[in-house]
Amino acid sequence: MVEINFLTAADRADWEVLARGFKAHFEIEANDEDYDQTWRRLLDRRQIRGIAARLDGKMVGIAHYYFHTSVWAAGNCRCYLQDLFVDKETRRQGVALALIEWLAQDAERNGATRLHWHTPQDNVTARGLYDKVAQYKGYIAYSRRLNAAAT
Repeated sequence: MVEINFLTAADRADWEVLARGFKAHFEIEANDEDYDQTWRRLLDRRQIRGIAARLDGKMVGIAHYYFHTSVWAAGNCRCYLQDLFVDKETRRQGVALALIEWLAQDAERNGATRLHWHTPQDNVTARGLYDKVAQYKGYIAYSRRLNAAAT
């Protein structure tokens, strides 16, 4: 059975292995300071939240998410699932589904009326699950890098 809970200070090493696996899978560069900074923010839980999935006590999956408002629905809170990653050896065992369902319940407890996320168009395996638990809206995502320094 998959056990899901918030990340704790004791989870750092296991989390980082999975976080680095996530970044490598999507070919995203991150340095040690990026991991340190993200870890501090995850534990703080004011801006972003992190959860872990465990099988037989071993961390095998992680998810990162945050809450935000909607421009056109004043007072409606939304939840954005930014990262979802399951160890290769543990995929197709219900871990990703358990993470999504746990996160959806947390979002509802916190007043969110919608949970949403993005994935690459060619991420066929993940989309097979996502098509079962959410509605594909047909949008194409765009991203533009800006020169402003992070504050």
